[in-house]
Amino acid sequence: MRIMVTNDDGIAAQGIKALAEALTLLGEVTVVAPDRERSAVGHSLTLHSPLRVFELRQDWYAVDGTPTDCVNMGIHSLLPFRPDLVVSGINHGGNMGDDITYSGTVAAAMEANLMGIPALAVSLATYGPTSNFEDAAQATLPVIREFIRNGLPGNTFLNINVPDRPLAEIRHPLITRQGKRSFVGKIVDKIDPRGRKYYWIGSEEPSFMDEDGTDFNAVGDGHISVTPLHLDLTNYRALETLSTWNLR
Repeated sequence: MRIMVTNDDGIAAQGIKALAEALTLLGEVTVVAPDRERSAVGHSLTLHSPLRVFELRQDWYAVDGTPTDCVNMGIHSLLPFRPDLVVSGINHGGNMGDDITYSGTVAAAMEANLMGIPALAVSLATYGPTSNFEDAAQATLPVIREFIRNGLPGNTFLNINVPDRPLAEIRHPLITRQGKRSFVGKIVDKIDPRGRKYYWIGSEEPSFMDEDGTDFNAVGDGHISVTPLHLDLTNYRALETLSTWNLR
């Protein structure tokens, strides 16, 4: 089993180190990750500037681009083989509900899946400092083993979220659906030393709709959330409505 690991927190992040170490129990691991934090870049791809790659040590490559760039660089240039699996994470912070649309962590797994490679994203659901990355990596291994053993339908990848707890307190995985976040946006405006305005885009600490069967609900109860995602964004329920429109 040849595994490529990436993330959006950067190659120096605790989460990717813990994940890469844990995955050595399953196969040969190569890390291709951004050279710095690239959180919330979504599925962005660098098209208008060159990319540079730095080999930090054997099988560890830093790319001055996005997580999607890293997947492309790893598969099409850096690795002398096509990986059997791409794992993205462990992200510092949950990627649940609507947040997956922003997530570079999830987008990296999506990019690998677009190329026909089995992929999954792993996140640690925390909003502050944590020491539980190693525990999260160990807790995720049984899910990854099952994923390798059984596979998934085409155009499908996994989004895994782990509660921020010590290993002994993490409850068993649950298969979940994508939840819904209660999002409160926030723009902070300040004045710089030269008297010019600048702005930070942010949000209040997120809350969520605590519905049974969702990723939010599972993680809130201490379970690992395992959500299958797919690449087809078509809203099939809307097709019937659209078929009644007079478009001619």
